[in-house]
Amino acid sequence: MSSTTTGTGTRVPIPPESPGFTAGFASLDAEIDVASLPVTGSIPNWLRGTLLRNGPALFDTSRRSFRHWFDGQAMLHRFAIADGTVSYRNRVLVTPGSTAVREHDRIGYAEFATDPCASLFGRFFTRFRREPSGNSNVNITRVGKQMVALTEPPMPVEFDPETLDTVGVAEYQDAVGGATSTAHPLTDPRTGDLINVVLAFGRRSEYRVTRQRGTLTREVIAAVRSDRPGYLHSFAVTERYVVIVVHPLVVNPLSFVLHGRPFIDNFRWNPATGTRIVVIDTATGAIRVDTTTGACFAFHHINAFDRPGTSDDGGDIVVLDLSTYQDASIVDAFRLERLRAGHAIPVPRPTRFTVAVDDGSVTSRQLSAEPLELPRVAVSAGREHRFVFGCGASDAAGSNFLDQLVRVDCTTGAALTWNEPGTYPGEPVVVARPARAGGTGAEDDGVVLSVALDVAAGTSCLLVLDAATLIELARATVPHTIPFGFHGGFSGDRAR
Repeated sequence: MSSTTTGTGTRVPIPPESPGFTAGFASLDAEIDVASLPVTGSIPNWLRGTLLRNGPALFDTSRRSFRHWFDGQAMLHRFAIADGTVSYRNRVLVTPGSTAVREHDRIGYAEFATDPCASLFGRFFTRFRREPSGNSNVNITRVGKQMVALTEPPMPVEFDPETLDTVGVAEYQDAVGGATSTAHPLTDPRTGDLINVVLAFGRRSEYRVTRQRGTLTREVIAAVRSDRPGYLHSFAVTERYVVIVVHPLVVNPLSFVLHGRPFIDNFRWNPATGTRIVVIDTATGAIRVDTTTGACFAFHHINAFDRPGTSDDGGDIVVLDLSTYQDASIVDAFRLERLRAGHAIPVPRPTRFTVAVDDGSVTSRQLSAEPLELPRVAVSAGREHRFVFGCGASDAAGSNFLDQLVRVDCTTGAALTWNEPGTYPGEPVVVARPARAGGTGAEDDGVVLSVALDVAAGTSCLLVLDAATLIELARATVPHTIPFGFHGGFSGDRAR
């Protein structure tokens, strides 16, 4: 991956001849409340609860556009489901970054790939004054009684899960520090604590594995040093271990000070260093494996789990599934100018890595030929899974973006897909059928929820699919287009 300077100081329109999926990268500023969305089909009566979604929605000012999909200012979406009906509400997350766009018509803060100063003169005078935008547009999690939106700078923003009103920054009450963290904290399967990884840049940079016990106070349980740290979007946990996978998209930390470029433009693809895999004992913080394997890139871990005592010498094996790309060119492919022009994107495949804890040996294999991104499993993190659900691409070359949903059987490699021409689904969320409704506990006994863009209708909808077959059961139509988002989750039996 190499940096690009196109579009740094201009507005990036969507060309009229662009493919239909580019409508998912148009700005949405409107905030609405709809008590009952039009529903076609039949939503199972047992399905009751709230789906919360997070993602970018504000991409433009009158003079400039953000440079990257990841830079759009956050918007929250709430679908409340009960008795076969669906209500909808959306709100812009109120942060310094979104306020600068909405109230002052300017890009006021540095983002993942956008510099607030379009000119070299402006960059010179702001190089050492880069305040966080608070643009928590990636994910949602609960910390104790607080619901927070997350992004990679460790600056969670609390919001009300019913009204979606922004409460404010939920500041960490500790001295862990660090410039970035993953926006994918995971629950320790044994303790229920929230685990995350913070990256602190310095002469000797560190990945700091942290634990939260239901509060905003983190404790460091392990530190992994790195001279050339790599970009880290997610990680994995098992019953016994934390697993960090560092792909060779790396940075010299001095670059941030010397060059003043947007964050990701300081990183360089260096495949010769390989992919580093670090396995850490969660209970003791001891590093059990620190090894390398062939170069690849991934945003998202699918899941990981232990197989105790199953290696050739009787030691533990860690099974680690990721959605992997051959290289990091996907990062540049997600630049807004390219997406709005309808360029093809690289697509990842689900890949399984097997790591022997005793000797650090690694093997890998592709689980399916189907492209799969934004993966979700039906089991809790760290438990063994059979199925993975995700967004796929009917064209393996990625010319039509992510236009289908996929279910892959990790045991057999068999795949099911849901596809409708002109419709682009987002991250699938699996909701299990409860025992009170005859649920068996099988991974695919339930439904899949996905927010999808319907290009022809000029609207988005909430899809409800059968998890075992990916047959559509129902859809609830929203009266506007929802920009392509990232992550969220379902909470059952919440009051509407």
